[in-house]
Amino acid sequence: MISQPNQQENQAYHEVSLTPTADEAGIRSGDKGAHTSRTMMFEELACLLAHAGREATRDDYRYHVLELNCLEKRTAANRRLTLQRLSELYALDPNVLLFRIMRNLWNVDDSGRPILALLMSMARDPLLRLTAPPIIQLRPGKELSRQTFISALEQGTGSRFNEATLDKIIRNTASTWTQSGHLSGRCRKVRQAIKPTPSVLTFAMVLGHLQGIRGAGLFSTEWAQVLDLDVDNLIFLAMDAKRLGFLDVKVSGKVVEVSLSRLFVDHKKGAREQSMSAPAGGK
Repeated sequence: MISQPNQQENQAYHEVSLTPTADEAGIRSGDKGAHTSRTMMFEELACLLAHAGREATRDDYRYHVLELNCLEKRTAANRRLTLQRLSELYALDPNVLLFRIMRNLWNVDDSGRPILALLMSMARDPLLRLTAPPIIQLRPGKELSRQTFISALEQGTGSRFNEATLDKIIRNTASTWTQSGHLSGRCRKVRQAIKPTPSVLTFAMVLGHLQGIRGAGLFSTEWAQVLDLDVDNLIFLAMDAKRLGFLDVKVSGKVVEVSLSRLFVDHKKGAREQSMSAPAGGK
């Protein structure tokens, strides 16, 4: 007799079948990134998302930046460049899993938006991702050393960047970590602890899941470590996320089960609806 799969096995299979690869979901790799010329551009992103509305398509975002000039850029060239950099950092396309999930979480969590933007930028910009370990290791109240960023970037990219470009990357990434709340100060950058929200933790779980990490390991990824909480407190935060309907989590002793299938189902459904309702031509 062939045994039937139990409910847990069915759920695991269903989640695997729904999960795209990291690349398909929008995570980028390599040694290039928008932080060679820009920060994570949080204010521009927030302004664009507010103007375009919740159900905006890729063409809608383009239309709001280039035609309506919602970001109030002085020249057409500047509008095009801004759109390019925002697209590099955030995709601005609801058919991209990471952007759609971030956008949905953004809608319900005002205070978590800077960290949602940070996590998305980290996923899309390998250069910013390289500067995460120095931030994670720096204790609150301690000043950031420029050399720690230099060492992290050179370790990840070798001698690819000249001194001038490396200096720009350091300034831009430090500014991004300031926008997210991890650093404070203008010239002297001092580490401060952030206060993550359930939606922020959910997005960090999604990023870890897309890299093939499951269970308790999701609370120890680099994505989770930038949230400035230990594993026990992250699990407590996951319980809050469960109550809000973002994810499912079960804890039994040292065994932790995390399911994100409802987010992937929502994405599949939303992407299908977007493709059915999208006009034949862009605005």
